[in-house]
Amino acid sequence: MWYRNLKSMSFRTICSLIVAGIVIGGVVVAFAALSPQAAQANDITPPPLPPGLAPVPAGQKLFLVGHAAGTQNYVCRPSGAGVAYVLFTPEATLFGDTGEQVITHYFSPNPFEPNTDPRVVADGMIRATWQHRDTSTVWAKLHQPNGAVTVDPTAIAWLLLDVVGARNGPTGGDKLTETTFIQRLNTTGGLAPFTGCSSLTDVGNQAFVPYTADYFFYKMAK
Repeated sequence: MWYRNLKSMSFRTICSLIVAGIVIGGVVVAFAALSPQAAQANDITPPPLPPGLAPVPAGQKLFLVGHAAGTQNYVCRPSGAGVAYVLFTPEATLFGDTGEQVITHYFSPNPFEPNTDPRVVADGMIRATWQHRDTSTVWAKLHQPNGAVTVDPTAIAWLLLDVVGARNGPTGGDKLTETTFIQRLNTTGGLAPFTGCSSLTDVGNQAFVPYTADYFFYKMAK
């Protein structure tokens, strides 16, 4: 769902050249026709929320929007008496209005939260992470309660996330450091596959599943 018309011929050209998927070293990396929406959000309105999904709390201001294309990356692991795919990281790029990379998205240790998972060796809790091109970074966790709702059964859930850590970049970049909440909306794809993880012999198999989403970044209104 796009929120404004294309603003540049350069972005039209980029979109016309994007292909459905490129195989690199045996890993499928998928691309989608990306929105030309500007990173600035002063004239953007998010879509209506589905029933059951918590809204962004009052007193917040939408200040940044990005359209992501990437993969949700899963690994097959033992689970109970069987096996199951487990998400080990997203890998996505969020784009601005002329097709430039604005933010990268992945999992990483949050230096502001101690790691409490004995199965993970890390300097902080592993959290969803967004790093702006100015190198400012935020970490977030799922909002409770009602922070996730499935809108399309063929796509990953829409989310509301609470920011639990933020820091400036090493050269003072601070675009993301005031972020308080992040929404992931308008998702396509990204679900773990039904094949490749059905027995113990499949443990360790990885699946890189293409997805797209819109990310909305909020900060305290002033």
